[in-house]
Amino acid sequence: MFYSQDLVEEIRSRSDIVDVISGYIRLQRKGSNYVGVCPFHNDRNPSMSVNPPRQIYRCFSCGAGGDVFKFVMEYESLTFPEAVKVLADRAGITLPEQDPSGEARQQADVKAQIMEMNKLAAKYYYYALRQPAGRQGMEYLLGRRLTKETINRFGLGYADKFGGGLYQYLKNKGYSDQILKESGLMQADEKRGMYDKFWNRVIFPIMDTHNRVIGFGGRVMGDGKPKYLNSPETRVFDKSRNLYGLNLARMSRKPNIILCEGYMDVIAMHQAGFVQAVASLGTAFTVQQSVMLKRYTNEVLLTYDSDEAGVRAALRALPILKDAGLTAKIIHMEPYKDPDEFIKAEGAESFQKRIDEAESGFSFELGVLERQYDFQEPESKTAFFQALAGKLLEFEAGIERDNYTEAAARRYQLTREQLQGMIRKVGEKTGGLAKRAAPEPLSGQRRRKPEDANLRSQRLLITWMTSGERMFRNIRRYIEPEDFTDSLCRRVAELLEEQLFNGHLNPASLFQHFTEEEEQKQVSAMLQDTLKALSSREEEEKALQETILRVKQNSIAWQTAHVDPNDTEMLKKIVQKRREIEKLHISLD
Repeated sequence: MFYSQDLVEEIRSRSDIVDVISGYIRLQRKGSNYVGVCPFHNDRNPSMSVNPPRQIYRCFSCGAGGDVFKFVMEYESLTFPEAVKVLADRAGITLPEQDPSGEARQQADVKAQIMEMNKLAAKYYYYALRQPAGRQGMEYLLGRRLTKETINRFGLGYADKFGGGLYQYLKNKGYSDQILKESGLMQADEKRGMYDKFWNRVIFPIMDTHNRVIGFGGRVMGDGKPKYLNSPETRVFDKSRNLYGLNLARMSRKPNIILCEGYMDVIAMHQAGFVQAVASLGTAFTVQQSVMLKRYTNEVLLTYDSDEAGVRAALRALPILKDAGLTAKIIHMEPYKDPDEFIKAEGAESFQKRIDEAESGFSFELGVLERQYDFQEPESKTAFFQALAGKLLEFEAGIERDNYTEAAARRYQLTREQLQGMIRKVGEKTGGLAKRAAPEPLSGQRRRKPEDANLRSQRLLITWMTSGERMFRNIRRYIEPEDFTDSLCRRVAELLEEQLFNGHLNPASLFQHFTEEEEQKQVSAMLQDTLKALSSREEEEKALQETILRVKQNSIAWQTAHVDPNDTEMLKKIVQKRREIEKLHISLD
């Protein structure tokens, strides 16, 4: 679909980037910007910066960056038109009705095609489960005590034993082998050619929070391996940024969300009335998933399996949940292995009692830590208290650490002063949680190449130019787009000049002119770069003059190296430019 630039800009102007991103991740003000944990890579540190004046964001760790449309596209796995619609709805803007032609459908981007194929595949599997050939799958699900209503609600399906039915079905719908392979629904080898990825399995459609099918999970019938199989990563399916059942759980209006390990746990819990249950998708719990949960709740209850692997999974998840600003508790299920087994044995009422008695994440961690030490041995007991002090150091100094210190002191019959003293000693030995900055390279180590310094000057000048219209006009008196030898910088300078000619600078809209991911990251870096704080107007003019001189000198050097020796006119221009920069004096007036 095509939307006019005027409409896109109206939506942008009414979609403050801080407000929008705050709906997805927790942001904290830091100076004139906001910072938060980046949802686009696994991290626990606030590496994403959001710049309100320029309406852009950038992660200084993974390089992700862009405007408000790009953030929504990346986070929600949407196409640009879909992101426009999401933000338009949020801003209360009615989009014009559009009736795409057959040609427009054919030109729809790959994401949209894969989404449609997933929808068709879900319908195919759903139908197959309810046919005579799907009897084995249906008997398995009914044997797990699922009602037909629950089976229908989760859209469960079946992939037959032959592994070619879905391929033929989608081929008949007109999809090419290339797009079928990219969808993750198919596999290919020299012997069999293209064939279904899922066969002889009960199928669990995986949906995003917009109730769109983005992938599948399959449980093998019989003793085949692997027991559970998931869709591979595709353009629409990222295991680390989705949760099974969240499309339903987010509507539950419960005071918490229950995090499980598997599909069957989620389904069994929903059937028992615990409709706030979700599960990760065959991978360890991630930062991105914690960020998603924070949008819908402030408390997460963990129901990982009660075996050793489940305990390790819970210990990994707890700090991630804490960093996202979520309260985490543990539901104990002994003597049962998982929620499905517990509910079958004792029922929903008993499980609700376990929820009410859920243990705090901190208390659970201490219990696991205790089991590693022998309290009958003085040295081992002292080592435990040192480990406890180290764990308390993980909390920021202040009320939060004081509260946990007081709780730990009561638990182990210590005075608060005794434990605080140990915390100070451990902190002195380890330096607390502060990490030393990496040392600057010594003079004998690798230095930055000259061309890197030239590129840095050009990108820094772009940062100056986008800091405001007045600054842009001042710089434009001395610099032209052709002075930039880096093609990306030159293109940005041309676009900025075009923007000013048409009305005003709009740095955030620059991203729409670059389709390559790497280009968008580089543009984001230039726009989000911070200028060194200068104490006076004279220092500012001096710094700007040095930057402009470096760019112009580099431009002249490049032109000199590439000029045709017989082009006398160009040679004269180069000589004239050299004379001009010798007299150059930059003024901010």
